[in-house]
Amino acid sequence: MDTLVHRLLGISGSLRSQSTNTAVLKALASRLGDQAEMSLFTLNDIPLYNSDLEAEALPASVAALKEAITHADGLIICSPEYNYGTSGVLKNALDWASRPGFDSPLKNKPVLIMTSSPGVLGGVRAQSQLRETLSATLSRVISRPQIVIPHVTQKIEDGKFVDETTIGFMLAAVDDLIREINLGG
Repeated sequence: MDTLVHRLLGISGSLRSQSTNTAVLKALASRLGDQAEMSLFTLNDIPLYNSDLEAEALPASVAALKEAITHADGLIICSPEYNYGTSGVLKNALDWASRPGFDSPLKNKPVLIMTSSPGVLGGVRAQSQLRETLSATLSRVISRPQIVIPHVTQKIEDGKFVDETTIGFMLAAVDDLIREINLGG
């Protein structure tokens, strides 16, 4: 049995202080046991992508994001769905992290994606868009049944995500992520 603790980085596509996506990631992080540990990276300080800024001096928040991605064995991204797509803040962060092209910290990085929505579809359209964006970054998006969380607001109690069925499904997905990490090691 593998006793290595895998370092995972969770990224929420929402900036809200009471974000349901962040609550989902926190619930998952608290249940990983001793197979992995997950830290969360907030996107609040990431400026809008501008290659002029990149040429002058990488903003400190962007450098921190890229360093966190570099040091993680794998990523877990949870995005809301806004207007049939992923959030602008998440897309922006991925644009920054994808630089330099073909040699970014996202290249060959195993990534598990999840989406949530207060609606009935759980963010499936955002998931599709996110999968396409990550494909362009040369990330290794985990191929498995999609994790979409419909009616997410109904699964939050006292700011915590409490849907045990979904948590179990997410934990199985983390097992798939860890297998992918070990394959690419």
